[in-house]
Amino acid sequence: MDPTYQPGEEAVITEGHMPGMMGASAEIVGAFDTYAYSVTYYPTDGGEPVYDHKWVVQEEIADTGEEPLEIGTEVTLEADHMPGMEGATAIIESVEDTTVYVINYQPTDGGEVVRNHKWMTDSELAPAGVEVESGMEE
Repeated sequence: MDPTYQPGEEAVITEGHMPGMMGASAEIVGAFDTYAYSVTYYPTDGGEPVYDHKWVVQEEIADTGEEPLEIGTEVTLEADHMPGMEGATAIIESVEDTTVYVINYQPTDGGEVVRNHKWMTDSELAPAGVEVESGMEE
């Protein structure tokens, strides 16, 4: 798979995983071909379950091979994107064979620059200069 965006290129974020993301300009830091999963996980710090978290990649799940995991599979996360995520039990909600990106972006709500955000997929980015409708963010 050839990535749509190369490191150093600019893109526009078309999804709102976090406040201030939708419509923000992003700099591509890295691009990787892998399986990306949305997961529901149960934080190790005792917090409420996190439903349909996007994205965790194949390499951030314990004891996986090279084949994609099936929806409904229970796994242990090795990712540490959020508090209580590393070591948490999770259920695979969806899977995509895609390019994922690490990005830097300036939130549209005026917050501090976010560096090395993991992960965005091709379908969540648009070419620089594209106008994105600001709507409901996830």
